[in-house]
Amino acid sequence: MDKTFRDARAALHDLRDGATILAGGFGLSGNPENCIRAIRELGVNALTIVSNNCGTTDKGLGVLLANGQVKKMVSSYVGENKVFERLYLDGKLEVELCPQGTLAERLRAGGAGIPAFYTPTGYGTKRAEGREVREWHGRWCVLEEAITGDFAIVKAWKGDRWGNLVYRKTARNFNPMCAAAGKITIAEVEELVDVGKLDPDGIHTPGIYVQRIFQGSGYEKPIEQRTVRKRTA
Repeated sequence: MDKTFRDARAALHDLRDGATILAGGFGLSGNPENCIRAIRELGVNALTIVSNNCGTTDKGLGVLLANGQVKKMVSSYVGENKVFERLYLDGKLEVELCPQGTLAERLRAGGAGIPAFYTPTGYGTKRAEGREVREWHGRWCVLEEAITGDFAIVKAWKGDRWGNLVYRKTARNFNPMCAAAGKITIAEVEELVDVGKLDPDGIHTPGIYVQRIFQGSGYEKPIEQRTVRKRTA
C-alpha cells in the first residue's frame, strides 16, 4: 500500500514518447512543478497534454512547449503564452480548444467511467462541427467524449503514503479531475504524512485514484499576473 517514491524522476521512470498526460493546475496555481521539471529533464517527446492552459512563456507547462516536447494540447485557455502562439501559427503544435466547463466534465467523466455526455455548451459554434448533436428537452446539445490519460500529474498540499490527497483552496482547481482520469496518477505534495494523520472527512482525492506519490521541493509558486491596488493619498 505504500506508494511513495523518492522524487519526480523516480515516479516518472516509465514515461515514454507519445504519452498522453493530464496535468492539474489553473494558470500557475496548483501546478505540479516538480513533475514538469522532471519531464523536461527526461526529454520525452511527442506528448499530448490535457490541461486548462499551458502555463506562461517560461513557467508551468510552458517550459515543455519551449523545449519542443509537446505535439498536441487540449486546453480551454491559451492566451498568456507567446511560445504556444508561435508554435501553433507555425504548424508545429496541434491544438484542441475546449470550453472550460466541458473540459472539466470530460475529465470527471473519464474518471467516473462515463464514455460520453451531451452538453448545450458549444452548440452552433465551431466546437460542434463534425460532432453528434441531439435535442434534449427543447435544447440542442453536443456529444462530448470523456478524457483519460496514460499519466496524470497533480499537485496537492498534503498527502499520505497511501495516496490520499488534500488540496489547498484555489490550488485544488483541475487536480481532482485529472487525478481520477489518469491510468497512472502521480501526485506531488508539499507535505507527506503518515497514514492516519489526515482527517478522513477532509480528503479530496482518495488514494484509490493515486498510484505514486512523493514529497516535492523547491516550489516557486509564481504569480501569473501581479496586480496591486493604487495607493491613495
